Amino acid sequence: MDQMIDRFLNYLSVEKGLSLNTLSAYSQDLKKLTEQFKKQRARIDTAGRKEMRLFLSDLRGQALSSSSITRILSTLRTFFKFLSNEGMIHHDPMAQIASPKRAYRLPKVLHPKEVEALLNFNKGDSPTSIRDDAMIELLYATGLRVSELIRLLMTSINMEGGYLVSKGKGAKERIVPIGQYARQKLDHYILHTRPLLLKGKDTKDLFINRSGKGMSRQAFWKLLKRYAHKAGIERPISPHMLRHSFATHLLDGGADLRSVQLLLGHADISTSQIYTHVSRERLKAIHQKSHPRG
Repeated sequence: MDQMIDRFLNYLSVEKGLSLNTLSAYSQDLKKLTEQFKKQRARIDTAGRKEMRLFLSDLRGQALSSSSITRILSTLRTFFKFLSNEGMIHHDPMAQIASPKRAYRLPKVLHPKEVEALLNFNKGDSPTSIRDDAMIELLYATGLRVSELIRLLMTSINMEGGYLVSKGKGAKERIVPIGQYARQKLDHYILHTRPLLLKGKDTKDLFINRSGKGMSRQAFWKLLKRYAHKAGIERPISPHMLRHSFATHLLDGGADLRSVQLLLGHADISTSQIYTHVSRERLKAIHQKSHPRG
């Protein structure tokens, strides 16, 4: 089974071009399957509906959310389809297993005033503070995923054209405008601050740490939370909230859904439609608060 999983992960990496974070998620899901099959003393090449239903029952016993279970089952469908196509199994045990209904949750977004507070807050004049300010401004200006932000290279940025080229899921490239505010902060960082952080070293990464190496997701997450707290934002904040806010504020400003889909890099427009519901919920809240008989 371990060899089958290794071949599957290699296929996702080489042929599908999935990121290390996505591959890690697939690996963790399949680890759960391996552990359960060891308990059942089941073989993957002879597994059927019974073994998969026992696995699903075990997942529910772990008090996992329906969205987590749905994601794991999606991993298994892809995994067993790969094994079947490669001729390593003769029967797909996931063929008759239905996914649980996914709970409908609206994405969390920041109010425009909260975004203004975060972006306009004086973060300091040290090289790392100037870098952080440029990163946060660029994240909101473009709606990038945090993984896309930290993977940006110097060659990803076209300052003259005012846009960047980002590689999203499945290594798909898309062009995203930068905007004048992010452009100014980014220009200052590249010309004056980045060389100070490099200290004579050479790297293709756009955003670098004190050691002259590329930033990590964890490091950016921590600095964003720290600045949000200092800016007076009391609720928990994450990089993805800025992506959600980017899309929601665009729609509130009159952007069409198709344009938002392209800017976010969503393969399916239905994924972007969640933000129309956010705007609807905001309109309802405004109506209830402002209308005499709301």
